[in-house]
Amino acid sequence: MPDKPPLLLLPGLLCDEAFWRSQVEALADVCAPRVMAYGLLDDFGAMAEAVLAQAPPRFALAGHSMGGRVALEVMRQAPERVLKLALLATDYRGHADAAALAAEEGRREMMLERVRSQGMEAFARMWTTQILPAERLTDQALVDEVVEMMVRQPAGALAAQTHAALMRADNAELLAAIACPTLLVAGRLDALRPVEVHEQMAARLPRGRLVVIEDAAHMVAMERPEAVTAALRAWLLEP
Repeated sequence: MPDKPPLLLLPGLLCDEAFWRSQVEALADVCAPRVMAYGLLDDFGAMAEAVLAQAPPRFALAGHSMGGRVALEVMRQAPERVLKLALLATDYRGHADAAALAAEEGRREMMLERVRSQGMEAFARMWTTQILPAERLTDQALVDEVVEMMVRQPAGALAAQTHAALMRADNAELLAAIACPTLLVAGRLDALRPVEVHEQMAARLPRGRLVVIEDAAHMVAMERPEAVTAALRAWLLEP
């Protein structure tokens, strides 16, 4: 029996293997999943280099949110090594102009200041109101799982990942050069990375396909694990 194809899973901001737990368990029959980590690297290009240094010669690649940005950097650096690409709840755009960059710097500094003044748990509980749909905020088990995941990240991770986001490249032209089958997954209720952004990506990708998960927001694989797993399974098994 041939070896199962490797699947590298890239977490988003302040996320780790907990984000992908359901998919790791449910897809183990069709692939060899492995969740990657970035340490305190503060540049998406450097994160991509670290992923590639630990990766097998060829692999399928899935990234969530910030992890989608890292996945695109992997595509920039070594497209010949990626068999298939999946991008979940992410974005491809750079900063529209200097004013947009300054506004984002201000928002991200407020995030860092909240962590400094109130601690990571207080920040994480506030952040769940931005990344989960309102109706799921009463799901205490889900909220606690997200908060606990963020709290266990190393000190300095938010600052490093914030710096990386502020230094990001615009990937509009890169999308058009991606030749492998590419799955896009968006949560219908995701205010941070809305469906419209994924539609724009799908239009630019030569082999892009968009799946919209209803009743889900930004933490789509934790909110609706069965639907995300089904989309990833179909993507992994398609020729």
